[in-house]
Amino acid sequence: MGMLRDLRKKVAKRLGVPPFVVFQDPSLEDMALKYPVTTEELVNIHGVGEGKAKKYGKEFLELISRYVEENDIIRPEDLVVKSTGVNSVNKLYIIQNIDRKLPLDDIASSKGLAMEALITEMEQIVNSGTKLNIKYWIDEMLDEDQQEEIHDYFMESHSDNIEDALREFDGEYDLEELRLMRIKFISEVAN
Repeated sequence: MGMLRDLRKKVAKRLGVPPFVVFQDPSLEDMALKYPVTTEELVNIHGVGEGKAKKYGKEFLELISRYVEENDIIRPEDLVVKSTGVNSVNKLYIIQNIDRKLPLDDIASSKGLAMEALITEMEQIVNSGTKLNIKYWIDEMLDEDQQEEIHDYFMESHSDNIEDALREFDGEYDLEELRLMRIKFISEVAN
């Protein structure tokens, strides 16, 4: 986002216009979320029409393309999320913010979801074949030995049924910990 703002300031100064004339903040925020790399994709950014895309877009697209390339960014266009409508918007938001290692409770509250609902969304994402790296979050909850114990359970289990796992561990881990570990397991082993 900062790089986009800096570029906007440079372009605006060169053209002698206020920065918001080039692109407004919501447009830059949308670019930072969607990483457009073609004029067609840029036109689909909030507040960017064909005129603005043609007039100001070239340098922004070059900057974003370079950034995507250098940082191995998975762009929304590159993801296949098997769902439609509001759900896919939520899923995309979840995937991108987990990539950014945002706290899961922040991701949930920003979308008005209870933690349980967020975990359900995450389960659907990994079950449809998309990787989610939530190790950063699990590391805050469980130490390596605990993670290994749960990982080994799922590796040897004939089922990914959470009720079975709860019974097996008999109160040692709570529902949320086991569900999150199952997500991590499926993401690492199956995807």
